[in-house]
Amino acid sequence: MLSKLLPVILLIIGTGGGIGAGIMLAPAPEPPVAEGSEEAKPAEEAEEEIAEESEENQREYIKINNQFVVPVVERDELTSLVVISLSLEAKKGTTEKVHMLEPKLRDVFLQVLFDHANMGGFRGAFTRSDVLEPLRTALREAAQKHIGKGVYDVLIMEISRQDV
Repeated sequence: MLSKLLPVILLIIGTGGGIGAGIMLAPAPEPPVAEGSEEAKPAEEAEEEIAEESEENQREYIKINNQFVVPVVERDELTSLVVISLSLEAKKGTTEKVHMLEPKLRDVFLQVLFDHANMGGFRGAFTRSDVLEPLRTALREAAQKHIGKGVYDVLIMEISRQDV
């Protein structure tokens, strides 16, 4: 009879001990911070957060029409094609200017993409962040040169490589 009760007793003692240890070792709850207390956020930090939020609201995302197709050539032979879709993160109100200058922008982006392909940027694991970061930077600088500082970033929405 004792051999049947012993596992149940040990289970109850172990569970109780585990619960007790969890309660004892739990971190103390943080006291609520009153708005007027010294620990409240300084006014400068609050103003910076509001400025950042309003700046985020002043941005728009502009999709560049049509994909970019980049041939990858090795030893004078076409080895693959890379297809990329891009969008711009820009200041609100820039859409019209981007669409007006889109032919020039496409030309500049294609030149950047061709240069990246010629440097071997689309070989191997071409989607690694350390490989794509220089491409993003070059695309952003090209966009800013032609559109202006209202362009904050160039976003790579889709990228794929098809070996031939």
